[in-house]
Amino acid sequence: MKKHKITLSFLEFKSVDELNDDDRQLLLKAKEAAKNAYAPYSKFKVGAALRLANGMIVIGNNQENAVYPVGLCAERVALFSAQANYPDQPIVALAISAIGSDGKIMQPVPPCGSCRQAMIEAESRHKQPLRVIMQGEEGPIIISEKMENLMPLIFAEDFLAKYTDFE
Repeated sequence: MKKHKITLSFLEFKSVDELNDDDRQLLLKAKEAAKNAYAPYSKFKVGAALRLANGMIVIGNNQENAVYPVGLCAERVALFSAQANYPDQPIVALAISAIGSDGKIMQPVPPCGSCRQAMIEAESRHKQPLRVIMQGEEGPIIISEKMENLMPLIFAEDFLAKYTDFE
């Protein structure tokens, strides 16, 4: 048996005032998007905003449904919209924020596993790292410079190419 250790790295900021202008703008857009989320069941409103390589910003928010699996997370709403409308534009960064129903969320809001996998695909698709900026309503901000920090041992196209006739 051989034991392996995975090390992850991320940046942490105390407030939006410490962010550069692009990251601050993106996070504020995510906060605005959260306000319009359709979350009548969970009451947990999530907003996402992503910046494309051409500077355009695309937003998304969670869209719930009484049949729970039919709903979609904010991150995937933004990702899929960007990729459907601007398929040749790499996604440079994605910001996530959330509004809770029972008090302010004071810690960074990470993406769920399904969203992480969709973000890995976007990163792989354009062959460039995807920065992820996470904050609650207030409090610290965490930034991951690439998806491998949020989901080590990723399953992506290079894995498929290695073990199948996928090209």
